[in-house]
Amino acid sequence: MPTHYITLIAAILFEIVATSALNASQQFTRLWPSVIVVIGYCASFYLLSMTLKVMPVGVVYAIWSGVGIVLVAGVGLVLFGQKLDLAAIIGISLILAGVLVINLFSSSSTH
Repeated sequence: MPTHYITLIAAILFEIVATSALNASQQFTRLWPSVIVVIGYCASFYLLSMTLKVMPVGVVYAIWSGVGIVLVAGVGLVLFGQKLDLAAIIGISLILAGVLVINLFSSSSTH
């Protein structure tokens, strides 16, 4: 796997941790989850910027945000008991399908 994809995966993982901690921070009223939010987003954006050296910004952002949405929805379900209705599941599935189309068929994505 090319290193820019590893960097992008790390950016996505930091974003998932930060977004999950954002919920746990209770509107920044709890210190440690708030610290995790700031560190997580800083690390995520730094790593995200590193992938822009070899991939177009639109493709990078689509992958980062799309995969992040899907995984954060899963974290919300597992850790916070946040249920998704059918419309949400369909919408998230379409986002995931878009990310797959970009990665599998787009010549804009660097392979």
